[in-house]
Amino acid sequence: MSAGWIIVEPMLSPSFPQRAPWGTADKLRAWQREALEAYNLADKRDFLVAATPGAGKTTFALTLAVELMRMGEVDRIIVVAPTEHLKTQWADAAARVSIRLDPRFRNSHWAPSRQYHGVVVTYAQVAARSSVHRHLTEDANTLVILDEVHHGGDALSWGDAIRDAYAPAKRRLLLSGTPFRSDTAPIPFVEYLPDESGARVSCTDYSYGYGRALADGVVRPVLFHMYSGKMRWRTSAGDELEAHLGQDNTKDVTSQAWRTALDPEGEWMPAVLSAADRRLTEIRRHVPDAGGLVLATDQTVARAYAKILHSLTGEQATVVLSDDASASDRIDRFSGSTRRWMVAVRMVSEGVDVPRLAVGVYATSSSTPLFFAQAIGRFVRARRRGEAASVFLPNVPVLMTLANEMEKQRDHALDRRGKDEDGLEDSLLEAANREEEASDALTQEFSYQAISSLAHFDRVVFEGQEFGQLAEPGTPEEEEFIGFPGLLEPEHVHELLMQRQARQSKLRQAREAATPAVTTTLPAPLHRTLREQRQLLNSLVGLYARQSGEPHGAVHAELRRLCGGPAVAQATVAQLQARIDLLRKRVRT
Repeated sequence: MSAGWIIVEPMLSPSFPQRAPWGTADKLRAWQREALEAYNLADKRDFLVAATPGAGKTTFALTLAVELMRMGEVDRIIVVAPTEHLKTQWADAAARVSIRLDPRFRNSHWAPSRQYHGVVVTYAQVAARSSVHRHLTEDANTLVILDEVHHGGDALSWGDAIRDAYAPAKRRLLLSGTPFRSDTAPIPFVEYLPDESGARVSCTDYSYGYGRALADGVVRPVLFHMYSGKMRWRTSAGDELEAHLGQDNTKDVTSQAWRTALDPEGEWMPAVLSAADRRLTEIRRHVPDAGGLVLATDQTVARAYAKILHSLTGEQATVVLSDDASASDRIDRFSGSTRRWMVAVRMVSEGVDVPRLAVGVYATSSSTPLFFAQAIGRFVRARRRGEAASVFLPNVPVLMTLANEMEKQRDHALDRRGKDEDGLEDSLLEAANREEEASDALTQEFSYQAISSLAHFDRVVFEGQEFGQLAEPGTPEEEEFIGFPGLLEPEHVHELLMQRQARQSKLRQAREAATPAVTTTLPAPLHRTLREQRQLLNSLVGLYARQSGEPHGAVHAELRRLCGGPAVAQATVAQLQARIDLLRKRVRT
């Protein structure tokens, strides 16, 4: 490459620079300029850029493509995208920098029309007939842009097809918001090097993580509104079980309780959707076009959630299903409108650009770090200073961990030792979903059945810290963490959450003081006493965990070791009270 490519200029504003050093885009962010210079210095055939969702990977890639074409390095551009919808988005973005890409290229065409600089295809399209795409690559000096390149490892045949098709490429640019996978399938053209333990991990050439992007003002801060509650269900063996989300349950109990919470027939989902819609209303006072997205597990519950939202808002929600031929058009129409809610099954979890999304409800059973990061990435794209995103989550350990580690950088490991080591075993949830979806299971006498679910606001997680305590939906204590301003500078979010936490405690104390005491000689029913003790213990564990920095599970384990007894769900009133008394001595008032 030409040595003249290296540009020495003053440092630009991280988020909104006044000029671009390359002259190919109206504006470049400082990280994009930095990545372009890193590409020049590396002078490699394969270059992997990992940038947090919403940071501007498309702009970076197309700026590089323009410059490589201008210098005569390449004369054809091929973009490989995960979905059909993203093909159109890439073609539209390329047109803005005068690159003409054909998003309608088919495997039967063999060559693009002469008026195009190249094509946009999907990974599935390449896998179906790699010979066509190899011919495209060999027929010109080609730059291949592999968008969300981890999809190249979705199947062994896919990886082989991608390698075969694009082995002749002169340059390959690999892009990912999450350059890791939840399995050990190798990603095509990614370099793997041994770490300190000898395990092979992916090697990123340039990385721009969420933490740095947040500090630069490139992405929005995300507040996670965690909801717990009591769940009851009947197992496939005919047993009725009860558990609380957020307590130290076993993995299988947690997975079934989580599944029960997401049941649209219970009270948990309507309560959480109502809270999320109230948060959206508050944001729309300052950002009138702000929208919300519910990520659902399957089509049946997606439609049910849409009905709940219709009853809450009086407005039909946009429903996007992966097998719907009009899905892309529905997303485009929602993106350009001011409608309140969209409900989608997985397909909006990655790469789809709807910048006005400000509120999310994570109502899916997927718990992999990859899916979680891509899902939350739908809400972080910044449009102006002061916007923050709110995502409502069930309080289950794996999601709590992922919410607390938003800024953690991950690489893809080929030599992972244990399955599901990031948290809850996905296999349990997948098995539960398979059971639910199997038609013959519906006729069995003791098929799984959700019986009831109740929601409680639990806490807000922001930048790895937790705020607030248990509150019933619709109470002033919950409203403290839903009704704060829709526009707020990131540096003020922490201060406001601290203030709201203090006010929440005062509101609770005032309400309890105003409630007349009930005098009776009869003891409280055992099930009510147990519920109250569990809720109080859970609230104290959350408070102590925030003060000590210990994980909730570690606090529960220590209490069991010191006080004896089984897990919270099986503990007696006396055993729960002993743990409460111990924690009260430790918690700083």
